[in-house]
Amino acid sequence: VPVSMPRGTVFLSKPLFFTALQDTASLSRNHVIDVSKSGLVTIAGGKWTTYRSMAKDTIDRAVKVCELKPHSGSRTDGLLLHGAMDYSPTLFIRLSQDFGLDAEVSQHLCSSYGDRAPEVARLASLTGRRWPVVGRRLVNEFPYIEAEVLYAVREELAHRAVDVLSNRLRLAFLNVQAASEALPRVVQLMGDELKWSKRERQAQLEEGKVFLKSMGGQARDEIRKVPINFTVEEIKGYEKVFKQVDVDGDGHISKLDLRRVLSQIGEKVTEDELHDLIAEVDTNQNSSIEFEEFLELMSALKTGAIANSRLDIIIKGYHTVDVGRSGGGI
Repeated sequence: VPVSMPRGTVFLSKPLFFTALQDTASLSRNHVIDVSKSGLVTIAGGKWTTYRSMAKDTIDRAVKVCELKPHSGSRTDGLLLHGAMDYSPTLFIRLSQDFGLDAEVSQHLCSSYGDRAPEVARLASLTGRRWPVVGRRLVNEFPYIEAEVLYAVREELAHRAVDVLSNRLRLAFLNVQAASEALPRVVQLMGDELKWSKRERQAQLEEGKVFLKSMGGQARDEIRKVPINFTVEEIKGYEKVFKQVDVDGDGHISKLDLRRVLSQIGEKVTEDELHDLIAEVDTNQNSSIEFEEFLELMSALKTGAIANSRLDIIIKGYHTVDVGRSGGGI
């Protein structure tokens, strides 16, 4: 089957070591090295987190089998990865001063790109404000900037919007709603850079929407995995909050309840947006949010299983506006 890839792409396959009696769940994640009668050295299994050990063991076996005479022993333990050479924990300060970047953005770039962060910063466009001078964010609440999209295309051979939002920026895994908001701009930036046709831009946009919609289901799975572990007092506090949002008092937060809450804080949303809000938390998929599901969400947020939730942000905004009547916020 022909496979189309950009020039320079490295294609990796990770075979697992197994016997005929094993299923995929029980396959060994330790690596195994095999040498055939012809001298072919093969490594199978392993994990991404042990790649240095895997590489060392494979090369050492090849040296032995092929009777090679290396000039030195393995250097992988001290070998710095791309981006680590000139990195320092205070690099973000210089980055912010030299380019006029927001401190949060500078920290993000340095932690993500290491000493390549200045290369990304050079691609940053003017914000049109006094501060920060450069670095337009894709989404206001997160430190990802437009320049990262350009860098992904020019330096990392990215050619799909889904790839940028998931594998490069990781925003799709952090917050699906934020990734959805960023998607049109990502498509526009990549389209201009890669000279996409109108048809291709639309195709990339649709692919992104489908992908992010599937990610919503993954968010529900993450919420469901976290056990509810609150004190009695904490549960009573959450119950009070839940009842204030459950306007009609039927034990469920419905679309109508959310619309009323959003109306009180001056927010207008479409029917589809209301559906998505509930779908993020609705683990039993009955088109409403029950108290147990609400507790699961709060537990997932508390433990860090998910970074944030639109529902939580809305409720906090509601309590900020309505604090005099409700007696406080979450």
